[in-house]
Amino acid sequence: MIIGAIAPDFHSSLEWLNSAPQSLREHRGRAVAIVFFSVGSAYCQNVLAELRQLQQKYADGLSVLGVHTPKFDAERDPKLVLKAINRLTVRFPVVQDANFVTWQHYGLSVWPTVILLDAEGKVVEAIVGDSPRERLDPLIEQVLERAGEADLRVYDAVAYASKQESGMPLAFPSGLAANDRHLYVSDTGHNRILECTHDGRILRQFGAGSAGFIDGGLADACFNLPRGLALWKDALYVADTGNHALRKISLMDGDVETLAGNGKAGLRPEDVVVDPRHTALNAPWSVASAFDKLYVAMAGWHQVWEYDLGRGSFRPLVGNGEMGMNDGDAMASVFAQPAGMALAQQTLFIADAASSSIRGVQLASGKVQTLVGVGLYEFGNLNGALRVARLQYPMAIALDPRTPQLWIADTYNSALKLLNPVTREVKSYDFNYRLHQPAALTVNRSSLWLANTDAHEVLRMDFDGGTPRRLSIGE
Repeated sequence: MIIGAIAPDFHSSLEWLNSAPQSLREHRGRAVAIVFFSVGSAYCQNVLAELRQLQQKYADGLSVLGVHTPKFDAERDPKLVLKAINRLTVRFPVVQDANFVTWQHYGLSVWPTVILLDAEGKVVEAIVGDSPRERLDPLIEQVLERAGEADLRVYDAVAYASKQESGMPLAFPSGLAANDRHLYVSDTGHNRILECTHDGRILRQFGAGSAGFIDGGLADACFNLPRGLALWKDALYVADTGNHALRKISLMDGDVETLAGNGKAGLRPEDVVVDPRHTALNAPWSVASAFDKLYVAMAGWHQVWEYDLGRGSFRPLVGNGEMGMNDGDAMASVFAQPAGMALAQQTLFIADAASSSIRGVQLASGKVQTLVGVGLYEFGNLNGALRVARLQYPMAIALDPRTPQLWIADTYNSALKLLNPVTREVKSYDFNYRLHQPAALTVNRSSLWLANTDAHEVLRMDFDGGTPRRLSIGE
């Protein structure tokens, strides 16, 4: 892409997902940020959030337009992408570029990339990678100042995109935890955590229900797109993804406090963090607990971190921070957006979403071993021996309490699967219910719960009955 060149317009054959078709000519007189993204990427999700903030700041002068270019086969489905951008509260127009037509016109090679145009439609800058706001903000201000000086600026407020989700009691539930008495649900789209009976009757709500980053009582605290949950003793721990934070809910009084994260995405520290609350994290997607230790899947850093509840310290456990797939010693191993986790004695099993793999970490030695999966761009929907089985963007994993096997939410295949480490095979489980991007699992001694995320519902299956049923949470 040549700086100063007129940006190529969108091809008329492309499908706009949440708005009427857009033309760059319609946005002349404004600064225009075109973001190229893949919706499953943690980096891209961070960029979408920052562009949403810039869109609000420069509402009378900035147009943001999204171009979705899929990595996974499932992301070619426009319905899936529309659900995903609604879950991420994207309110600017997005076009589906399934065949990389616009991507090639702009000569791109990396997700995410933001192209900034001036008021005449000329390319000002191409910004590649995570967290572009710091560079974009002053550039947008300069573009608008120059447009005003040249009497080119249009001050009309931009219209926000339509086709949002209709109101529902649950919105994109993406985290679950259960004990013998209660079920806890991350009502992600409503920015709150629910305490329910096992049959879905709401007992308490943690969080005011509006996006924010506030500690305090159960009705005053705020979360932002919370996801993974873990129970330990008398507390519930939350991967507060949109706030890039690890939060604690005291189940005695409902008070919420932040253990780690300052509300912003940041660069990866190299060693132990002794002041976690003032350290920027990056896209914590899930949390697991055992023996006064919390394990946090840090998707934005491609690592798993360990929080010591006694000492209050935070350290990297596995992953060197690069995005890829490699086994070996703890800090020499390589992950790609670790998502769900499950503990089995001294082994931490990890659903590594972007590599479509299941990994195992021996906590005593830090050794990492891959059970299923072969690489970043090798995915599918195949059962059988571990060496041939293929998944597509798995987001959750849970240990069966009855037998040595693992339940897997194979998210982009909209399937529930079982991995047996003894027989070393993967098979589909006939759940007898239509699934839509399931993204969370939890179990207790008698039941399994599954977040049927894009259908905005939670399902329960009792092990002695085997028939899943939808919980009427909040209805």
